[in-house]
Amino acid sequence: MAIRPCSRVACTQPALFTLTFDYAEQLAAIGPLSYTATPHSYDLCTRHAERLTVPQGWTIMRPVALGAPASGPASTAAEPV
Repeated sequence: MAIRPCSRVACTQPALFTLTFDYAEQLAAIGPLSYTATPHSYDLCTRHAERLTVPQGWTIMRPVALGAPASGPASTAAEPV
């Protein structure tokens, strides 16, 4: 797998996470970097993955490694916003 840069403008850090959205469910999910880049997802470095916020009423799922509460399944936790 080739190293991909963070999708945020002017960020030169390598991407370690992939952000995807489910608009119907008002859900944003951050997971491990996907194997291939897709046009409907965003690759993020650790800094931008940790600082991500979502619109009010949306839920965000992020790996526990990013500092999310240890509730829910072992690898992810949902945070209502």
